[in-house]
Amino acid sequence: MGIPDEQVFPHATGDAEKIVAAHQDPQEMILYAAWFCPFVQRAWITLEEKGIPYQYKEVNPYKKEPHFLAINPKGLVPAIEYGGKAIYESLIICEFLEEAYPEYEHHLLPQQPVDRAIARIWLDFLSKNFLPANHGLIQAQEPEEQDAARKKLYDALKQFSENIKGPYFFGDEFSLVDVAIAPWIVRDYIVVDHRGFKRGEVSDKWVGYAALVEKRDSVVKTSSLKEHYTEIYGRYLRDEAQSEVAKAIREGRVLP
Repeated sequence: MGIPDEQVFPHATGDAEKIVAAHQDPQEMILYAAWFCPFVQRAWITLEEKGIPYQYKEVNPYKKEPHFLAINPKGLVPAIEYGGKAIYESLIICEFLEEAYPEYEHHLLPQQPVDRAIARIWLDFLSKNFLPANHGLIQAQEPEEQDAARKKLYDALKQFSENIKGPYFFGDEFSLVDVAIAPWIVRDYIVVDHRGFKRGEVSDKWVGYAALVEKRDSVVKTSSLKEHYTEIYGRYLRDEAQSEVAKAIREGRVLP
């Protein structure tokens, strides 16, 4: 008997469905994806930003099909198959795409080593501070827990937003730091509608930045219709989800 998380709408919708349809032909690069996953969207945005040819393959990560487990033993999305080898973990994939396709514009990591290091510091910050706070707020059940989780999220976003050069994180160029947080900006209506989150409570800079990022063409094109996220995030809001992220939040572990 399967777990409830297996029951998801079977394919991307809206603008994302059009992009999937346009990427069905065989390519050297195969993206194994689940349309609803924010970590997948990171890799997907990167592919679209750089214009790299790829084939999109939809998988249900909760069913752990043998072929997909052969690609990624963790059974998590995203994963890519390139030159007969498998690569997984969203930010590792994004950096790989930057390094493996230097001829494809535009570059999502700064050219100077010191700036690349700074970018990686903020990517690490998002992984260790923003994501646990965001998912912790979604899964928090009691009012006191929600208040504490909301404060953690505000604190993380305030620290992040204080370092936004504008209009994007590093200035005029959309970078991997922007890619890394974009999927959660698109989905922040979940915490707005259900957990009392308000962009304006972070800062005016955050309000402007978030509005700009969510309207980025690559972000819009890889986003599905909100109505199909409802059932998925309902499980997180009730703290019933069985994803590895949900389990880690529940158990106070580092996110996978």
